[in-house]
Amino acid sequence: MSEQVMEQPRREDRIKISEEVIATIAGIAASGDENVASMGGSFVDGIAGMLGRKAPGKGIRVEMKENQVNIDMAVVMQYGCKIHEAAREMQKRVRSAVEDMTGLEVVSVNVNVLGINVGKDAGKVEVLEELPPRS
Repeated sequence: MSEQVMEQPRREDRIKISEEVIATIAGIAASGDENVASMGGSFVDGIAGMLGRKAPGKGIRVEMKENQVNIDMAVVMQYGCKIHEAAREMQKRVRSAVEDMTGLEVVSVNVNVLGINVGKDAGKVEVLEELPPRS
């Protein structure tokens, strides 16, 4: 009995994930935190966000080299949060989301805090008639 050997054609399949897709994944992961007021921070972007035209990749720059990704994010944080802790948590969430969804290695997630969002109530001061007694 003779054996027949079939040569399989060599496949050169590729998967290309655009930088915009990675920026969108990073933006969605970052915006899931109540300490993040907005991504980006420009006045025009803020108005567009209020009108319901949110772009999840806004304020995010992605640099790719082969299977490695560097992510730079510009954010505005909420007044009163611990910025360093919130930024570290954001880095973890973004790194995890991008790596899990794309299979790419995230080399760095750089968070640039552009400002602080002061809510409407933050500027209110309660005036007391008398100082409370010291304990």
